Amino acid sequence: MNEQQIEYWNGARGHAWVAEQDLRDRSLEPFGGAALRKASARSGERVVDVGCGCGATVLALAAAVGPAGHVLGVDVSGPMLGRARERAAALPNVTLLRADAAIHPFDGRAELLFSRFGVMFFGDPAAAFGNLRRALAPGGRLAFACWRSLAENEWMAVPAQAVRSALPSLPASDPSGPGPLAFADPARVRRILGGAGFGEIELEPFDHPMPLGNGGGLEAAATEAMTLGPAARLLAEADDSSRARALAAVREALAPHLKANEIRLGGAAWLVTARAAG
Repeated sequence: MNEQQIEYWNGARGHAWVAEQDLRDRSLEPFGGAALRKASARSGERVVDVGCGCGATVLALAAAVGPAGHVLGVDVSGPMLGRARERAAALPNVTLLRADAAIHPFDGRAELLFSRFGVMFFGDPAAAFGNLRRALAPGGRLAFACWRSLAENEWMAVPAQAVRSALPSLPASDPSGPGPLAFADPARVRRILGGAGFGEIELEPFDHPMPLGNGGGLEAAATEAMTLGPAARLLAEADDSSRARALAAVREALAPHLKANEIRLGGAAWLVTARAAG
């Protein structure tokens, strides 16, 4: 992961995710739960959770592996790891580490490498997955969730397109650069994993609506939408005037989707599994 991403997740966005942890966990649980089922962590296993954030999947993995197993949660975000430490304080089978998983020297004994939307932010994903491969014992498993394309993810596309319409001078983004959509292309995922020493690579689509606003109506949904995905990244350096214009545009774009004081837009992920070769 590059320095820009480390700065991003230790700044306002990291603190915002901590403040919104319960809401984020509820929104992402269907996707994380599906990835956990694919991972099928077993009693006694050693697991590495990459980009563990505020700790929701660490807790689930710790319960699955039990007292005979161990979960190492790794993240670059100090604020988010602080919340994870609070939640896992009573669990002796959990270790939480602030580190860049792309370069951290793992001990190579893990049976499972897991991530819920935590592997799309590497500056050099080929090198990062080469390093992550070395975290696994021979034959160890990999399972992670990553977002599919922007077009398939209404919950990202609608707000992002509204922001761009309000602020047309924003620079174009690199779809393969570090960010939530970096692994949308399944061929790219296969190429990166294969080059890093993984085999038996499979990608399974998983779709589930993403709620915006926690039932708080249009204003809450529009405000939340501006803090997530591409919209948040587009507005990372925006001034107050630009943010106000963007909020008005996002509110207008989301209005047709409001039903019973709630907005739910399509979400689309890949559930990726693989096995360490050799």
